[in-house]
Amino acid sequence: MSMSFERYMLDMVQPMRDDLTRLGIEELRTPEDVEAKLPDAKGTALVVVNSVCGCAAGQCRPGVAQALEHDITPDHLYTVFAGQDKEATAKAREYFAPYPPSSPSIALLKDGELVHFIERHQIENRSAADIAADLTSAFDRFCR
Repeated sequence: MSMSFERYMLDMVQPMRDDLTRLGIEELRTPEDVEAKLPDAKGTALVVVNSVCGCAAGQCRPGVAQALEHDITPDHLYTVFAGQDKEATAKAREYFAPYPPSSPSIALLKDGELVHFIERHQIENRSAADIAADLTSAFDRFCR
């Protein structure tokens, strides 16, 4: 029995994708998807750069889930998957300047402009609750 590496990776990362899509976060899988959503997203947009790493599983995705339980949340919810949807991730990262590529990471944009960014180094040594608190503070500030 033989399985392609690509099929194996798709199967392996699907649960990691599902962690976010089950929250109502829309996947942007291609550069065209990114360009169709981010430039014209009126109001606020959360963009989660998902990853297969342990800090994405243990802190980032759970922190995002907790933050989305807050009374105030962004108007739009998106995710790209670093290492899987490479071109879409690269296109999304164009909106995160001046920050260098980082995965996982979390961006909050308002009318297409970056207003808050959480880099990997701000995720990997913090708890999901700390990340949720950081996000809800940003939601309170920018999503009203």
